[in-house]
Amino acid sequence: MPVSLDYVARETASNLWRNRLMTIAAVLTVGVSLSLVGASLLLRQGVAHATTQWAHGVDAIVWLKPGIADSQRVSVQKQVEQLPFVRSVTYRSQGYDLNEAKHLLTPPEYQVLTVDTTPASLRVQLDNPSEASAIARQFGTYPGVKSVNVPTKQIHNIQEVSRILQLVFFVLAVILLLSASVLIINTIRLAIFARRREVSVMKLVGATNWFIRVPFMFEGVAQGLFGALFASLTVFSLHFLLDSFSNTKTGNIWYQMRMPTGEVIVTSLVVVLIGVVIGSFGSFLGIRRFLDA
Repeated sequence: MPVSLDYVARETASNLWRNRLMTIAAVLTVGVSLSLVGASLLLRQGVAHATTQWAHGVDAIVWLKPGIADSQRVSVQKQVEQLPFVRSVTYRSQGYDLNEAKHLLTPPEYQVLTVDTTPASLRVQLDNPSEASAIARQFGTYPGVKSVNVPTKQIHNIQEVSRILQLVFFVLAVILLLSASVLIINTIRLAIFARRREVSVMKLVGATNWFIRVPFMFEGVAQGLFGALFASLTVFSLHFLLDSFSNTKTGNIWYQMRMPTGEVIVTSLVVVLIGVVIGSFGSFLGIRRFLDA
């Protein structure tokens, strides 16, 4: 027996309306839980952007004076590489650092920079990050070196707070997603139980399990999708809120944590996908009890 799109849409809408209170509860639970998932992803990405300079295990940055001769730059790099506690040294050009400054600094700050006035840098990875201060002492006044930056306590605090918040958001999201799955399962079971005689008649006249199953599965998918769309709106709201903070005088860290809209769209799509999967999984479990595999 073929399953028509009109039949699926009509039956899905009927089931959603018949159990509207349970549906609203499931949608809200999915929405809140996925909002936490989205907030956790945004927080992780924002902190990654704010600490761009210290990504990939960079423990110290040796800023070279603009216009330094290649021979002198090579000499400084070799001196740093010869230190016993240095694991690796990566050279970054003036153009690379200028592009990075455009993300880390506010427009009035980076607009005064040019490639010629932006210092190149050596990104240093250490066997022991505590040795970063030794790099600063030894090369802070070295010929050809403009300055040496090491991770500040603020950066470490930001990363630590981010990890704690992500863990809290993750735990809460898992609990709420499990609650949402249970609600979707119960909603599907109530819908089938309310129509158990109709389902029995449909099976007697030759309806296949899939013909009966599809509308109920789409009901769960719809609940997950509606909740995910609500969470996506929350993700975009957080993104715009972060942008509004970056335009105030609350601190440059908000500006550094801002993200391109493309990344926010990808995060929202991930949230929607999770919502659809949760809805599908819940409806599948809810209907197994009433229909043979």
